[in-house]
Amino acid sequence: MQRIHFGSGDLLRVGLRATAGAAVETALAQHQLAAGTGASAAVWRRQAAARLPRRVAAAAPAGPPPGDPEIPAGTGLSGDGLLPEVWRRAIAPHWDRLLAHLEAECDARGRVAMAGGVQQLLATLHPRITWRNSVLSVPGGPDEDIRLHGRGLVLCPSVFLSHRPGMVVRPRPAGDAGDARPLLVFGVQLDPRTAERIWGVPSRERSASLNALVGRTRAAALRVLRVGCTTSQLADRLGISVAGASQHASVLREAGLITTRRFRNTVLHTVTPLGLALLDGHDSGTRPGPTPRLTARAPRGPVRA
Repeated sequence: MQRIHFGSGDLLRVGLRATAGAAVETALAQHQLAAGTGASAAVWRRQAAARLPRRVAAAAPAGPPPGDPEIPAGTGLSGDGLLPEVWRRAIAPHWDRLLAHLEAECDARGRVAMAGGVQQLLATLHPRITWRNSVLSVPGGPDEDIRLHGRGLVLCPSVFLSHRPGMVVRPRPAGDAGDARPLLVFGVQLDPRTAERIWGVPSRERSASLNALVGRTRAAALRVLRVGCTTSQLADRLGISVAGASQHASVLREAGLITTRRFRNTVLHTVTPLGLALLDGHDSGTRPGPTPRLTARAPRGPVRA
């Protein structure tokens, strides 16, 4: 069991992030594929087994990749050359929909923190993760005490973590410019309807009709904006410049498909009911974007609890 000890300053530095990164998610997915665990991802496992070469789908989990600080030792995660193949064939086709769901999960958890405080957030992460006397106890991992020493903690949901309720991911070595806070990846379950939406095969005909209606890039932007994001985040997700993302957002806003609100120096775009109706009527998925580097860096912009 991992016991995470919080000081008063650590509670002020608890954040939420949609994912621990492609490397962690892919390693967890490969572990789940080999172990055959996790009822909510059973559809995904069947699809992945059909898409992956047999040597990849049947590979037993090995040790963590050497030198990858995002995947801690003792977790039984595969560290061989199979991860890029698992990412490309089994995860990338679903990544946009999966990421949108995880972002919505973080939004919901953030509302819990706003209503009941950070301690309420920690107490409701997972049925098997307990919060008592400023200690967060995570069963299933190595027996150790982890003291945050004022660094705080970033909470990341994952649908691929099924062999244990949570997993502490170590920060990068000292001197790196990234976030030095440790990550706690915690498992979340998908209800059947959500699982069907995330893992379901997109209809090419319906996707093509939406692309023809508003244009391929604007259709992709509309899908991304199911969960609100800033202009720079939209640019990152689409792989275009910030100026280009701003222009596409302006066209979608003029058409009444998204709304834009300004909070100090930040502009937040969200889909309107009309935009959601258009998406639900014409599209059920997204075209996978370029394969990201399977590195330890998670997406920018953690949402503070």
